[in-house]
Amino acid sequence: MTTYLLQGGRILDPANQRDETADLWLVEGRIATRPTASLQPDEVLDCRGLIVAPGLIDMHVHLREPGREDKETIASGTRAAAAGGFTSVCAIPNTTPVIDSQTGIKFITSRSQTDAVVNVFPYAAVTKGQKGEELTEFGDLLQAGAVGFTDDGRPIMNNQVMRRALEYSVTFDTLILDHCEDLNLAEGGVMREGELATRLGLRGWPSVAESIQVARDAELSEFTGGRIHVMHVSTRASVEIIRQARARGVRISCEVTPHHLALTVEACRTYSTNAKCNPPIGPESDRLALIEGLLDGTIEVIATDHAPHTEMEKDLMFTDAPNGIIGMETAFGVLNTVLVRPGLMTLPDLISRMTANPARLLRIDKGTLSDGADADVALLDPEQVWTVDPERLHSKARNCPWNGQQLVGRPVATFVGGELIYRDGRILDPAR
Repeated sequence: MTTYLLQGGRILDPANQRDETADLWLVEGRIATRPTASLQPDEVLDCRGLIVAPGLIDMHVHLREPGREDKETIASGTRAAAAGGFTSVCAIPNTTPVIDSQTGIKFITSRSQTDAVVNVFPYAAVTKGQKGEELTEFGDLLQAGAVGFTDDGRPIMNNQVMRRALEYSVTFDTLILDHCEDLNLAEGGVMREGELATRLGLRGWPSVAESIQVARDAELSEFTGGRIHVMHVSTRASVEIIRQARARGVRISCEVTPHHLALTVEACRTYSTNAKCNPPIGPESDRLALIEGLLDGTIEVIATDHAPHTEMEKDLMFTDAPNGIIGMETAFGVLNTVLVRPGLMTLPDLISRMTANPARLLRIDKGTLSDGADADVALLDPEQVWTVDPERLHSKARNCPWNGQQLVGRPVATFVGGELIYRDGRILDPAR
């Protein structure tokens, strides 16, 4: 295995509160902060001007395999992840069939070992078939390798089922991740309800459809003691509910996506289906509330909700096109451009929400540059200016709202287990 010396970069390791210019060694697939004096590198990388960070972790990724390999596969999705600086991704189980059994978890694990270029951590469904009725076997699924449970894509409407899921989760102290949407309130909605939706002649999706379910989850988490994680939070009211619940000691956490931090409902004005997602993008007041929640620690994690679709699907009319935005390859550039460069957020705080924080919530041994840790590392250039070109993306999908736009900041190299997987736009180890 190649020994690398990453020389002269700015090391940002929030897990260890480390922010300094220094060298970092990758030896035998591990981080070596105190290498022996006689050690010689096989390759030296000049990292001056670069951020040397733990490999990014994405808690919310749709890899579409099994069942919709026309949209994405474990192979293509993990290459997109590597190009985005992500070394670990969590796969959502709303596949065909749904990942709700040990067989499903073992399929993801096995396929990842042969096809993936980054670490893949599978979630299992909360309910069988994601029908919201009968709970899956949490113990068996955790034993098989699941790192949490979610019916994402199909909200659990039945309060009793969610209560039982949280009670069951306490036995294993595992995480329940919820897509918060009241289907009755949101029925037929294709964009955020408001003046623009009315002007465009599109049925609106009211913000309360999310916040009501967030409030329900907070109450049930407090009642049961279970750990609940709100996925892709998007409204000011939801942030405030979570903020107040956390202040009471409720075991509730949440994530926000780059597109909800960067875009407003105006992105839908031209009927662009690349801006259509669930929950829908809201007004500027919601965007600012999300940033505030990120800064004060209410929102602990940034996750992409990478949701690939075929070009044929996204070419349909706005009302008929599926919800979803791809985001792993553009995440750092978008966040650096929108949050860091304007001075709204520091780079260490951004990196913490994409490394140490998700690792802590998932309880995985990732997201750190500690001595002896797995050598999962991202080299990030915070000054690189680039234009998003859909034809150069590694994902199979092209449903990206930043196509043709200029971003500042880009991953330039990604190491997984000490192996250089991605460098300057190219995947280097496709067979891994």
